[in-house]
Amino acid sequence: MSDNKYFNWTDCYIELSNKILAYKSNRKGLLDLLVKVFDEADLNFPYMEDGAVLKDICPFTVMGAFNRGLKDENRIAILNALKKHLDIVANIPSSFEGIPVLNNMKAWFFSYSKDQESSDIDNLWDMFEIALSYADAPSNEKKEKFASIYNMVLTQSNVKWNLTMGLYWSRPFTYINLDDRNRKFIMQPDNLPDYFTTVFKDINKKMPDGNRYLFICEQCANAIRNGNFGYENLPELSYIAWKSTQGSTGKKSNAEFLKWFAPIVKALTDLGGRANPKDVREKIAENENVSLEELSVVRGKTKMNKYANEVAWARNYLAYEGLIDKSERGIWALTDKGLSCEMTDQYASDIFQKWVEILKNRRDEQIEDETEENRVHFWMYAAGENSRLWEQFYKEGIMAIGWDELGDLSEYADRDEMITAMQEKIADGKSYKNDSLATWQFLKTMSVGDIIYVKKGTSKVVGRGVVKSDYKYDSSRKEYRNTREVEWTNTGEWEHPGQAVLKTLTDITQYTDYILKLEIIFSEANGEELEIQKPIVYPKYLEEDFLDEVFMSKIDYDSLTRLILKKKNVILQGAPGVGKTYAAKRLAYSIMQVKDMSRVTMIQFHQSYSYEDFIMGYRPTKEGFELTPGPFYEFCKKAQDDDGREYFFIIDEINRGNLSKIFGELLMLIETDKRGESLRLLYKNELFVVPSNVYIIGMMNTADRSLAMIDYALRRRFAFYELKPALQNTQFEDMKLVAENEKYNKLIERVIALNKVIEADESLGSGFVIGHSYFCVSEKISDDDVSAIIEFELVPLIKEYWFDEQSKIDEWTLKLRGVMNG
Repeated sequence: MSDNKYFNWTDCYIELSNKILAYKSNRKGLLDLLVKVFDEADLNFPYMEDGAVLKDICPFTVMGAFNRGLKDENRIAILNALKKHLDIVANIPSSFEGIPVLNNMKAWFFSYSKDQESSDIDNLWDMFEIALSYADAPSNEKKEKFASIYNMVLTQSNVKWNLTMGLYWSRPFTYINLDDRNRKFIMQPDNLPDYFTTVFKDINKKMPDGNRYLFICEQCANAIRNGNFGYENLPELSYIAWKSTQGSTGKKSNAEFLKWFAPIVKALTDLGGRANPKDVREKIAENENVSLEELSVVRGKTKMNKYANEVAWARNYLAYEGLIDKSERGIWALTDKGLSCEMTDQYASDIFQKWVEILKNRRDEQIEDETEENRVHFWMYAAGENSRLWEQFYKEGIMAIGWDELGDLSEYADRDEMITAMQEKIADGKSYKNDSLATWQFLKTMSVGDIIYVKKGTSKVVGRGVVKSDYKYDSSRKEYRNTREVEWTNTGEWEHPGQAVLKTLTDITQYTDYILKLEIIFSEANGEELEIQKPIVYPKYLEEDFLDEVFMSKIDYDSLTRLILKKKNVILQGAPGVGKTYAAKRLAYSIMQVKDMSRVTMIQFHQSYSYEDFIMGYRPTKEGFELTPGPFYEFCKKAQDDDGREYFFIIDEINRGNLSKIFGELLMLIETDKRGESLRLLYKNELFVVPSNVYIIGMMNTADRSLAMIDYALRRRFAFYELKPALQNTQFEDMKLVAENEKYNKLIERVIALNKVIEADESLGSGFVIGHSYFCVSEKISDDDVSAIIEFELVPLIKEYWFDEQSKIDEWTLKLRGVMNG
């Protein structure tokens, strides 16, 4: 295997490592060389601090210059420039597949100078030198030296598992890369000898020390040499581990629906570039001679039409890639890119694999969607007009909805098709927005285990049940043919708490207080508590994940976590856009080491917020007033019953409320040394405790001049941690790579200059600087996007800052807009 293009990188990397080592005593010369290399490659220089080139750099970071999240052509450009200047004989790799890369936001092996120990970079050079020497001519003396330096380097910031990656780049036949992918691979049965799962069972819990790391390298090399595992050396093992995560063993994906990519493009071209989904499917069937048998195949419990479903999936990926315009509902239209593309099997596979990875990386920002399949939904439902069919549905053990004109709902690929069908078949001039939502949710969102409440009119509740089946179309019924089986737990008539919604079917899951009131009605009727929640398995979230996602150094993170664990109450303060809210939740997840949303609650204070809202108070009801617990009371009770785990209560805009008025007598109980002590509540004869496992994170915008100073009694109960803009942070360079827009880059530099002016202004200061959140992007952006940031976010902000200094407003408005002039 080793003689193919996937492994010709090894000679180049080994030779380059030797050339880099020669600069150990001439690091300024190495940095000067790198400036030339990036200039010749026409790429932004990534090794800057405070607007200037770094004063020092380590060899692993230099190797990381072309082993991070860059396009292949840019990696090749960097290597070609290095080859020229360093007289490298080996060929530049033609493929980078399987070579591990750094996260762009963690591409340095050391911290900024202010956070460094004076010996950090020297230690990394010593590590690099002994690693090369030991690999080329091993001895016991060198082995001891390797382990000693390795252990010392491991304690430094920004190193961790990346160190094994750097060692692998430099000598890939001696050192194994222990990134997450390789760790998982070597622990799987059949990939290496069985004893690996026992001997190295703790490999995911902590970094191995120097001696254990060398032992792992030796054991892997010996196992490969003596076994028959399909790879002959560590680079081959690493490549196979990488391929195992790509979804197939060849370069092309074997996903079945990829076969419809080219037919969709052709059908749309034949139809003039745009058409509704039904016409596209019919044209594909005509062009590709799709058999009637293939057109009628259904799958799954919902009997979804396989052909329509696969074509819809293919269209989604074409839209992701920008080949189809998805802005017009019910219409598929080729973009200019789509009209000019040549859709091959390879291109289809490339699109699919690219977007599978992108969508996978976005999942952490959509954690609620990740756990959706495990989450119970709650629905308010009418069994026909005014629930006229309730008794019938109750006896049959079903629920059903109308819109029979549509036929089998599973025949529709998406909600847009349902809207189109309603407009054609019912044709009463409505938009069908709510109607299509009901039919689509009944088909796709509702699932087995969901709770159904049956309403009669807007003031009565007549039943409750649990969904027991997937969607079924029952053509034998005279009406209401769209059905699901339900185990009805209650029937009768009760007063609805407040006024019920008018729609046939409404997802009320997010209204937790409303659900609680409904559940109380039925649990009282049954004389028992009802179990309404499925277990949820939340994904892990570790320190490394936090540092990947939040622009914060390892040292700052360690300092902040120590602070909150010790003080229990912390306020994250900072200027607009420094990512306070974004960081707060992730800080909680990283301490819990899991994205458990059930243990994190967020609320927002405002000027009229009170003790009655926060802790407990009387609320009006139909009969009069009722004592109702607030979110902090309920949260503390929940945490008290689970005292072995951490709970985080997050308060946005904490300084907008009257804090003494909101916390009341609990002001004392939130103190660190008062946790576990009890006080009698104002409105209830109850001794209340703030448990020691409750941590409070407040957020405060330092630029809001309308706010009063924090109450001093509360100030001493909180620690204050300032978040600063990360525009000059090494990790933020990734945003420039993602944005791929020169005007965006210029805007960043202009805002850095603006921040210096704001910080020096006596009427403003550091609390008013502009944060990085304004400039965080997830995809390539256009000049119009850059202009929108300026006109609708930055200019209004500086007008607010300098409302009484028109000259400064004019000056900086001109400078910011000047970015757009090239």
